[in-house]
Order: sequence, then C-alpha cells, then structure tokens
Amino acid sequence: MARSWEADPSALFQRRLGKSAKELDRSDGRDECPDIWQLDNGDIAVIGRDLTAVYEPRLPEGVSLAPDERLVVIPGIMLSVAKPDIADV
Repeated sequence: MARSWEADPSALFQRRLGKSAKELDRSDGRDECPDIWQLDNGDIAVIGRDLTAVYEPRLPEGVSLAPDERLVVIPGIMLSVAKPDIADV
C-alpha cells in the first residue's frame, strides 16, 4: 500500500523557523543543537533528541510509528518562538 505522504530526501534546507538553540540558550554550543527548518518543498525538518524507544511503549491510542519514523523531542520554547514563521494553511 502506498503512503499518502513520503519524505523527499532531495529537499534542501531553506530557512530556520524561529531562533537557533544558541539564541534561546538551549545549547552548550558544541553538541546540543535542536532546531526547526522549513525545506524548499515546504516540508519541515526537526532536529531533536531521539526518544523513540522511551515513548513508543506509551504512545496514545491511535498514534503509531512506522519502522522508519522516529519520535524526537525539542525544547518547547523553540516551537513557541517559531510560531510567527509558520504559515497558516
């Protein structure tokens, strides 16, 4: 069965949504770099901590992860600050 949406691995990073982790004091400047980016095809890339194994056993009813999907967590402030950059559809 074909998926209704598929990620396009050829899409390029177009613009950051919100502010960088460094600007929000959520990075030590070395290896902590959660981020939210819009790709040139309109999709969104989220860089965060992979907590799939932790959350998968307790996903809410009706929520599932495909074998090639990961659940990532970012600081809440990053999404709040990005809100003005996210277009209403």
